[in-house]
Amino acid sequence: MRTAYGVETVRAAERELMARLPDGALMQRAAAGLAAACADLLGRVYGSRVVLLIGSGDNGGDALYAGARLARRGAGVTAVLLTPERAHPGGLAALHRAAGRSVGVEAAEDLIERADLVVDGIVGIGGKGGLRPEAAPLAAAADRAGAAVVAVDLPSGVDADTGEVRGTAVRADLTVTFGTHKPGLLIDPAREYAGVVRLVDIGLEPPSDATELEALQHADVARLLPLPAAETDKYRRGVVGIAAGSARYPGAAVLAVAGALRGGAGAVRYVGPAADAVIARFPETLVSDRGPKKAGRVQAWVVGPGAGDDAATVAEVLATDVPVLIDADGLRLADAEAVRGRTAPTLMTPHAGEAAALLGVSREEVEGARLASVRELAARYAATVLLKGSTTLVADAGGAGPVRVNPTGTSWLATAGSGDVLSGLAGSLLAAGLRAVDAASVAAYLHGLSARFAADGAPVGAHDVAEGIPGAWRDVRG
Repeated sequence: MRTAYGVETVRAAERELMARLPDGALMQRAAAGLAAACADLLGRVYGSRVVLLIGSGDNGGDALYAGARLARRGAGVTAVLLTPERAHPGGLAALHRAAGRSVGVEAAEDLIERADLVVDGIVGIGGKGGLRPEAAPLAAAADRAGAAVVAVDLPSGVDADTGEVRGTAVRADLTVTFGTHKPGLLIDPAREYAGVVRLVDIGLEPPSDATELEALQHADVARLLPLPAAETDKYRRGVVGIAAGSARYPGAAVLAVAGALRGGAGAVRYVGPAADAVIARFPETLVSDRGPKKAGRVQAWVVGPGAGDDAATVAEVLATDVPVLIDADGLRLADAEAVRGRTAPTLMTPHAGEAAALLGVSREEVEGARLASVRELAARYAATVLLKGSTTLVADAGGAGPVRVNPTGTSWLATAGSGDVLSGLAGSLLAAGLRAVDAASVAAYLHGLSARFAADGAPVGAHDVAEGIPGAWRDVRG
């Protein structure tokens, strides 16, 4: 599992490690990893033109020492010093000894325009609120230039703890981060600024109980997938109820059922006005027109996709004592007190617009502060929340503990109905007995992986994503 830690945790771990190492050893480890990554990106170091953008923090020191290593290999290295009097003295001396040079900001734009590589060492992980006015033109010049841009630990101007970008920030092609990932490298909008992220091991050992963010990998998902044993029947595999669809949106019901069936459910019970459409596509579905209470035995419910204004069905599902997933129209129709009062697990799956309506803020505010938004929703509703989007986040009920970020998402999922498929898939995993946070995380992982496989560089529809789930499942299991 990939993990990310907050700034204060990282700094405490760095202090502990530095106390056990010779003076300057930790910075040299970071500089060596940074220089190696820069060399890999350049391909040919000798004769290349490298510009270092140097602020006053340790990131500037890392960049200066890395620049010295590149200069010793024949690169022409120039450091642009934003605050010359506060540049790291040891790193600057090392650069000068290696025949590198340093200049003020007045010469920066011409140097950046002619560079092969620009290294961003302006601001460290403690930076807040975007770049200062004197640094912003350098970020803009690097963005305009044809040079590759490498960020040291984190692109300057993004918030390491939250992934927020409130002002001008450096856009990197590669971010070389040290010791551990920082949340901002994994969450949009900051993730978009980070480019490819390369983690350099410097011996850091942050405490596991301080994890801010988790990202499942194939092995983690494989361990969580429910597999039928020899004596398994449909109830042991899990029966999921789908209360979805309307006369206007019958397809939402079909897609949610598709996700549930492909997600491993032993059986799917459908309740709603789209029974004919569901049966025509999936004859194995068990349909009922008597409402959720009389639909028969289920181990989890999915309610809301395409439901229109059917608040009564949403209320009836929320009154059950099994896990419930609420999506789409269900989020609008669900009574907040009824959600908070449930004793069985509840999983809410809003996109940014729905989350904004639930929180009473603008969509832009949710998209700009995704981590804070998913935690707030989970706390406010006492429910596990899956916040859909370019980086899907999952917060456990109450909002405490590490938030999970899905690493398999793809922009091809921005298509009508894909969320309905996700709901059915997650519902089937809830019915199989997974915890809500695990069902949500595994579903998001398989959903994204399926879309990647189905798209293969071309547009796909939601039905293609559903059909691709078994292939994603097989890929995860290896």
